[in-house]
Amino acid sequence: MGVRAKILGTGSAVPQRVLSNADLEKMVDTSDEWIVTRTGIRERRIAEANEATSDYVAKACERALAAAGVDASEVDLIVCGTVTPDMMFPATANLVQNAIGAKKAASFDLSAACSGFLYGLSLGASFIESGHFSYVLVAAGDLLSRITDYEDRSTCVLFGDGAGAVLLGRAEESEEAGILGFSLGSDGSGGHLLNMPAGGSRIPASAESVAARLHYLKMQGQETFKFAVNAMVSSTEEVLEKVGYQKEDISLLVPHQANIRIIDAARRRFGLPEDKVMVTIDKYGNTSASSIAIALDEAVREGRAKTGDLVVCVGFGGGLTWGSVAIRL
Repeated sequence: MGVRAKILGTGSAVPQRVLSNADLEKMVDTSDEWIVTRTGIRERRIAEANEATSDYVAKACERALAAAGVDASEVDLIVCGTVTPDMMFPATANLVQNAIGAKKAASFDLSAACSGFLYGLSLGASFIESGHFSYVLVAAGDLLSRITDYEDRSTCVLFGDGAGAVLLGRAEESEEAGILGFSLGSDGSGGHLLNMPAGGSRIPASAESVAARLHYLKMQGQETFKFAVNAMVSSTEEVLEKVGYQKEDISLLVPHQANIRIIDAARRRFGLPEDKVMVTIDKYGNTSASSIAIALDEAVREGRAKTGDLVVCVGFGGGLTWGSVAIRL
């Protein structure tokens, strides 16, 4: 067998400030009961005005490195999934590279919305399996509060801020641990279902675009919901088939934390008990690309994902994008 990439350490970072459903009741026409029933979210974390995405990604990376016992100077590459970079350029990963002292690391961002961490994992594993790199930090971070319209009651209850990361390295030949396989997909015809219309080359920033509130996230909820359940189920089935396992073999499913009803629908389709599904949406809401990374880190630190376990991470996002990764810890 050739070189296999494995997870050496995990890390995450979320803001201290909590935005509860009670807080949102004072901002828009909504209620705690409505939010919890339809989304499963009770609170979310919101970054301070002087903070940026790279601040949280750097913290998550440092915690992953500490968990692995590897110094930042040894990192060869940093990949960061985000849709809320500090700025259009340089890449957030470049800023993180400097912040953590990863002096020899190459670095770049990727944009796959909420699937960004999964896309990053597949890339990071491929770089290691090629033999070119020994250590790759795969990170994801988003401050969705920066692009959330707090006058839109249908979306403002959903999103929060945070970052997560894993350090990938080479598995020993005798080890079963590693990134076993992945499944990725996209469908650009659904790009209009979940996007931020302005701020790019199509609609650059202007007084008109700001007045029209086009620099905020827009989502068609019902269509996105239907797509999400099917994408998560089919992608999980595909990655399990690729790596030769059945749904009964899953030790823990770590899904994108978008909506508890989506998670429950996917769980029921697989016949998985609740204790085999990691849920953090009640505490953090939807943190986009970082939601799976944060949930995975918490699962590891809480002992819900242990050495030898088969963990499947699966998600979907704007683009439309989707993906899944099978991991033996």
